[in-house]
Amino acid sequence: MSKVAMDGRLGAKIGWICGWAGAFLWVLILSIIWLVQGKTLEGVSGLALVCLAGLLVYATLPWRHAKTPFWKLMLPAYGALVLSVPWAVWSFGPQESGLSWWSLAWVLPLLVPFGVIGRRRWNDFEPQQADAAGPDKG
Repeated sequence: MSKVAMDGRLGAKIGWICGWAGAFLWVLILSIIWLVQGKTLEGVSGLALVCLAGLLVYATLPWRHAKTPFWKLMLPAYGALVLSVPWAVWSFGPQESGLSWWSLAWVLPLLVPFGVIGRRRWNDFEPQQADAAGPDKG
């Protein structure tokens, strides 16, 4: 068996990677549509944003930074996600985007992970190792 399968955290690893991939899937789809429509600058810039997001997610994999709080690991990818909104408005054109100030309310659910798991670390979910000398009797 591989080390990934043996550590019992494969589902969490798939969830982290696929969750972020799903968050940026719409940017990838729009980029492909723009390229097919001949909007080269919009399409290529969207693909660059997707590549940036992929690199940021890879650079902040929580099992590689097991002692870092999740909120710190999520910030770079959230930054790219925030950049994708102005990219989309620019790509569609401000009048065609259909956004208003009320559209900012859609951002609030995106902040839920910061409150739910933000302070936790990857190591927090690992089984606790018993001290080699036994429990403290102090």
